[in-house]
Amino acid sequence: MLQKLQRFGGAMLMPSVLFAFAGLVVGLTSILKNPNLVGNIAEQGTLWYHFWVVVEEGGWTLFRQMPVVFALGIPIGLAKKANGRAALETFVIYMTFNYFINAFLTQFSFFGIDMSMDKIPGITMIAGVKTLDTSIIGSILIAGISVYLHNKYFDKKLPELLGIFQGTSFVIILGFLLMIPVAFGTAIIWPKVQLGIAALQGFLKGAGVAGVFSYTLLERLLIPTGLHHFIYGPFMFGPAVVENGITAYWATHIQEFAAAAEPLKEIFPQGGFALHGNSKVFGLPAAALAMYVTSKSSKKKIVAGLLIPAALTGFLTGITEPIEFTFLFAAPVLFVAHAILGACMSSLMYVFGVVGNFGSGLIDFLAINWLPMFSNHSAQVIVQIGIGLIFSVIYFFVFRFLILKLNLKTPGREEEEEETKLYSKKEYRERESQKSSQAKTTDEENYLEQAKMILEALGGKENIAEVTNCVTRLRVTVKDETLIQADKDFKKAGAKGVVRNGKSFQVIIGFSVGQVRAAFDSLL
Repeated sequence: MLQKLQRFGGAMLMPSVLFAFAGLVVGLTSILKNPNLVGNIAEQGTLWYHFWVVVEEGGWTLFRQMPVVFALGIPIGLAKKANGRAALETFVIYMTFNYFINAFLTQFSFFGIDMSMDKIPGITMIAGVKTLDTSIIGSILIAGISVYLHNKYFDKKLPELLGIFQGTSFVIILGFLLMIPVAFGTAIIWPKVQLGIAALQGFLKGAGVAGVFSYTLLERLLIPTGLHHFIYGPFMFGPAVVENGITAYWATHIQEFAAAAEPLKEIFPQGGFALHGNSKVFGLPAAALAMYVTSKSSKKKIVAGLLIPAALTGFLTGITEPIEFTFLFAAPVLFVAHAILGACMSSLMYVFGVVGNFGSGLIDFLAINWLPMFSNHSAQVIVQIGIGLIFSVIYFFVFRFLILKLNLKTPGREEEEEETKLYSKKEYRERESQKSSQAKTTDEENYLEQAKMILEALGGKENIAEVTNCVTRLRVTVKDETLIQADKDFKKAGAKGVVRNGKSFQVIIGFSVGQVRAAFDSLL
């Protein structure tokens, strides 16, 4: 069950990362349309204003079609084969589901909903269909059903007479039939669920600092399991605290918040649940510095080459797996300390009035928070940076203390020494020749070679039972876990680490995991 949840959580992340760019577009256009920031050129009615309105509308695409994006994205990560066809099947089945709900609510009065009204609580438009607002919960449910049907029946051999209905058609037919009872049940149950969500929202809003601390702590602690998506997903993209999630809500009201004279915490207290990015911007660079300082002198150059790119990735973009997994496997106690410190930082910021959409890295901090908010909320920005820098110092000294006190084997502090020697001219020429040859290889060939090495480390193609991926990890289920090689063999292939859980393995690759996955599939 845990393995299935991990795979599902990873699949959820794939569409989630798309919103980073969309959020930047909306945030930047809001700045460029603000006369207080760019002058009279941004007044309504000017060519400048109209142009950026056009660009902004494009930025709203993902937010306005969020359920559809998740319905299309999840099958790409979960389907065991032909994931492009799985995405098409899921889209058709998901829209069929919504059309059925519309028809049930329109044709049968006992549901108690008058669909002829313009604005109805709990009703929304999804891809042009007036239906129940199931948000991403509905799209995730239908995507899960669709992927199950795809994996089980896509290759089903039908009698020759019915051969035209094989494959994608057969999956859609099964989905069509299944959506009738699913839509009917949803029409009955979901309005009650909406009431429950409203109650949950009230509870979380009332939990205040304790709620912010618990959310931030769990969001970090669950990263090694791959289940952290289930924590932040309902908050950032679902209805846990605000309709359609904090990401969409912040983008929708960004101009209103920027112009408000009241403190942001008073008008958007839910934004306290989106402060987890502060540990990425202020905490992890300091943690990386502590690991560098405590490394052996002979290995500082190697350690710097390892930590600087990883820390910068988390600092700028909010993708923290490279740096977090750098110390997670060598010293798990540091990861726990990181989660606790991050939760304390977010909670303290919230106490002092800091709210917003701070779930990613510095780029998002600037584009959709600090720059648009600075005119009327400069005090919040200054307080946030001040608390963040204080915690940077705390991070550094806590990490340094734990590393030295517990003699933790962080990068550069390993017991075994790497070979150090002088190379002959022959060896030098061979190395340079090899480098030149490698430089001439195509990216495709490099991905294929990396995939071959990872496949070998996983025990060969005969040992592979199932393969999926999320944004940074190749997720593999094997038949015999005893055949899996050591972590060093995966690192030779360019992996940043491996998460082991029985027959389930997560190979940490980075942003090129999609290309590696494609090459990996070609070898099976």
